[in-house]
Amino acid sequence: MCSCLPIIEPHHLSCSISKHSMPIQNILSKSNPNPPNLSLKSLNLCLQSFSSSSIPPPTHHHIAHLILDQPSPSQALQTFRWASKLPNFTHSQSTYRALIHKLCTFRRFDTVHHLLDEMPTSIGSPPDEDIFLTLIRGLARARTTPQIIIKVLNFVSRFHGKPSLKIYNSILNVLVKDNIDIAREFYRKKMMATGVVGDDYTFGILMKGLCSTNRIADAFKLLQLIKSTKGVTPNAIIYNTLLHALCKNGKVGRARSLMNEIEKPSDVTFNVLICAYCAEENLIQAMVLLHKCYSSGLVPDIVPVTKVMELLCSSGRVSEAVEILETWGSKGGTVDVVAYNTLIKGFVAFGKVRVGHRVFKEMETKGCLPNVETYNLLISGLCEYKMLDSALDLFNEMVTDGVNRNFVTYDTLIRGLCSVGRTEDGFRILQLMEESRECGRISPYNSIVYGLYLQNQTDEALEFLTNMGKLFPRVVEKSLRILDLCKEKKVEDAKIIYDEMVEEGGAPSAVVYSQLIHGFCEEGCVREAFELMNEMISRGCCSSPTSSTLNALVLGFCRQGKSDSAVRLMEDMVGRGCRLDAGSYNAVMVAICREGDVDMASKVLTQMIENGIVPGFFEWNSLLLCLYHQDTPHIFHVNKLIDYIINN
Repeated sequence: MCSCLPIIEPHHLSCSISKHSMPIQNILSKSNPNPPNLSLKSLNLCLQSFSSSSIPPPTHHHIAHLILDQPSPSQALQTFRWASKLPNFTHSQSTYRALIHKLCTFRRFDTVHHLLDEMPTSIGSPPDEDIFLTLIRGLARARTTPQIIIKVLNFVSRFHGKPSLKIYNSILNVLVKDNIDIAREFYRKKMMATGVVGDDYTFGILMKGLCSTNRIADAFKLLQLIKSTKGVTPNAIIYNTLLHALCKNGKVGRARSLMNEIEKPSDVTFNVLICAYCAEENLIQAMVLLHKCYSSGLVPDIVPVTKVMELLCSSGRVSEAVEILETWGSKGGTVDVVAYNTLIKGFVAFGKVRVGHRVFKEMETKGCLPNVETYNLLISGLCEYKMLDSALDLFNEMVTDGVNRNFVTYDTLIRGLCSVGRTEDGFRILQLMEESRECGRISPYNSIVYGLYLQNQTDEALEFLTNMGKLFPRVVEKSLRILDLCKEKKVEDAKIIYDEMVEEGGAPSAVVYSQLIHGFCEEGCVREAFELMNEMISRGCCSSPTSSTLNALVLGFCRQGKSDSAVRLMEDMVGRGCRLDAGSYNAVMVAICREGDVDMASKVLTQMIENGIVPGFFEWNSLLLCLYHQDTPHIFHVNKLIDYIINN
């Protein structure tokens, strides 16, 4: 029995051939998808089988794919020579083209030259245009020099006389990608000088080369040349290439002026300019162009539409963004998940989480499946507005909906749970994260530390931080050193270690920040402590400090006679959701009353009541001592305030 002949398919070649006569269609069946490579011996055996039977010869299409499927140039040549010996079979342009393509892949250009020379004798016709285009692309893939690629013109001239414009354009396209100056010289000396008039494709190639190298001035000169060339009119593609280059270089106004020259702008024209105006946050012009696009009977891509929606959402105009998306959908556009996510993000950012959830449900009914970012946006919004049970429900829905949670999902939910004291729930989500192998970053672990710190479980927080050393040894080692130095009152040394940790990309925990803030306040370095608190919040370590940490800062400001700064700090922290205690107000009341500012003291007392903290003996006593030194009008004013507080 003969060796195997591969099936002749574009991607999988396998078949089995025997000495029994059978139709070629059966020989080229798909019964064996992974045949052994053809050897010279097996090819000869197959040739004998073809000769001694009535099997019809394979087609040129089959042989071409058989050649392309060979793993080496020598085997491709063997297959080619084998096929030439088949009864009633003669090679064609297509089989030669397949072999030349294969040889170019292995840089066997000397053999290619011999094949080109033999074709007129072998098949009775010279190499056609497609073969030379294959050679040009092969030379380009092999990264040969521009001079060698240009010499293809000599081969074409030898067989066909003057090369076609398609050949010139193919060479020009290769040269542009390598060196625009060589491409321009080729156009001037090999095309213009020999009377070859370029077409839209020619000038499009040159425009692409000039714009990709930011030669805007030369690109405009080329545009004028195109306009002056008889029989050629710059099309939308040429204009769009120049428009894109102008926008990329920040010259959007000039691009808009150029757009007016285009006789028939395409949807790409509008896409480019709308995106450019959005990048400049010029919402008005972006909207004008969007409506002009519709009025021209065109529909832009979803990308510029989404960018317009992003600008609207960022400025609080989410309902208008909904209208933009609905209009685009009514024009035949297919809304994707990115557009829906933009709307959800916009609603969540302005506190309309439930509306964002309705958009989430709507996209599902319209056949657009949410992705992990969709869930993350909603979970983040629900956590931010303390709707933790709904966030957990959505978290669980991800499993039933077949959406894989990522690190952001776990990190967001753990932070949200721990920020309201639900540390045990946060720890359970952390365990799920570790089981899913989405761990590796420290932020969710720091959230657990923050949750414990928020509940004043300092010992548990320190124990958890120590255990984190198995995963994040360097950060934990530095954290423990900082804590030890703070205990030893060496806060400056501790800050040096902190700076090293941050510079290395480490993320300090809430406990580290708390101890540093307390340490600096005790040293009287309130400014440094305040900056650390801002860093703690901006780095996402926690949304707000505990009351004990805040009290240290408030007391520090008051000791320096900056009670107004202390009051502003307290107001800011209340706005961030920080729960103040009597100790926070105690220090401020003492400082304000010592300064004799009865009005401010009355204001702080009112805020204290509004935040659910009943003033004690200390606060009232401070106020009465302050009043003792004031004139009668102040006493009547405060009496009226006290009556209001008692009655309400």
